[in-house]
Amino acid sequence: MLTTPFDDDQLHEECGIFGVYRHADAARHVALGLHALQHRGQEAAGIVAFDGARFQAHRAMGHVAEAFESDRVMAELAGYTAIGHVRYATFGATILRNVQPLFADMSFGGFAVAHNGNLTNAMALRRRLVKAGCIFQSTSDTEVILHLVSTSQQNGVIDRFIDALKQIQGAYSLVALTDNMMIGVRDPLGVRPLVLGKFEDGTMVFASETCALDIIGADFVRDVEAGEIVIVSDEGIRSLKPFGSPKSRFCIFEHIYFARPDSIVDGRSVYDVRKHIGAELARESGVPADVIIPVPDSGVPAAIGYAAEAGVPFELGIIRNHYVGRTFIEPTQQIRNLGVKLKHNANRPQIEGKRVILVDDSIVRGTTSLKIVQMVRDAGATEVHMRIASPPTTHSCFYGVDTPERSQLLAATHDIEGMRKFIQADSLAFISMDGLYRAMGEPRRNTDAPQYCDACFTGDYPIPLTDHWGSEEDGPRLPLFSKAI
Repeated sequence: MLTTPFDDDQLHEECGIFGVYRHADAARHVALGLHALQHRGQEAAGIVAFDGARFQAHRAMGHVAEAFESDRVMAELAGYTAIGHVRYATFGATILRNVQPLFADMSFGGFAVAHNGNLTNAMALRRRLVKAGCIFQSTSDTEVILHLVSTSQQNGVIDRFIDALKQIQGAYSLVALTDNMMIGVRDPLGVRPLVLGKFEDGTMVFASETCALDIIGADFVRDVEAGEIVIVSDEGIRSLKPFGSPKSRFCIFEHIYFARPDSIVDGRSVYDVRKHIGAELARESGVPADVIIPVPDSGVPAAIGYAAEAGVPFELGIIRNHYVGRTFIEPTQQIRNLGVKLKHNANRPQIEGKRVILVDDSIVRGTTSLKIVQMVRDAGATEVHMRIASPPTTHSCFYGVDTPERSQLLAATHDIEGMRKFIQADSLAFISMDGLYRAMGEPRRNTDAPQYCDACFTGDYPIPLTDHWGSEEDGPRLPLFSKAI
């Protein structure tokens, strides 16, 4: 996969899932919902629809607009119920057979599933299933779910699905489709998000984020709870909790970076949380400055909060080019060296002669921050201070977020001063862990029972990493599967 110059230093988005039950234009509404979730995955998109007699599927590489712009494609997806998926894969080839939703004909009828997250015991399960005679068509961990449902000895679709869910480990949200129901599921700790929405006529909708409900005019009903299975059928809505009521460990990075700012996630406005994070960051690590500048786009709300708390003007001192695709080809080293300006460019009048505070959401490898700091210096800044709206990313994520191996994370190999020297800033500071939790409305992080999944900052992995291997020092690695994110 070719990438833009900045992609090697970013935490890539997760996948997005969306489903509509009992609507005349179900697939078209799913396509619109996937548009709103495009930020969660840009490599591929797919929809499976059911018209009462047949399941129809269309999957394609690229963005939603490219996959579903054809009237012919949408006509083929005619039906009253549909589910969809936008994908960003971190391991394995980005090929059509891995694009979701996945579908299979089973003894009880058709079964389709779309998955956001990652299964941490999928490799072990796959070995067992292959030994039992199952034939896999993809390298996606999601296919394990299909085989577990197919081979279950339980009676009825729901009991077979629950039997499959009780065998998997990991962080996941799922939307599944059969010929007479749609099913939404969150993992027992609720690490990955999923919400339930409704049209005025009662049509039910599942979505990864509330912003996808807004685009189709559906109302937010509630979050699907941690460990909950919500079944939507012609008989109404049914809720099951086969895992009991474990304490939620929602992914805290959804609030910092992944979710769209206009979404309500886990009961909180993402935009407001990010402004609160910026304000906490200003209180913890303020420094004299003339202007606060966000690294667009994810650093903008935190920078607004920082500027308001610090009483320093906020300006768009870096302008982002939104039209640089992931597959932009850089043919020569000379062009590659100019790559920083493909995606970001300094707004010199807002920078020249000023002490600048740059606000960004995270530092991964550090190469992006180094280029940004240098770009701002070249635009005439007299000082460049970097402030990060998350604690240092010291550990890899294995729950559906694309992070490098731990050895490639700058914060895992350098202390703060070492990181500062690497990115060549005049000062560098991150929000503290307790400061992050205060911004989330919590007095502090409960070290005995953390309120969120924050393993990328702490190494406190709440779900077993069964498939992963490697030394404790290097951190585990995932050897085979294409993540379902």
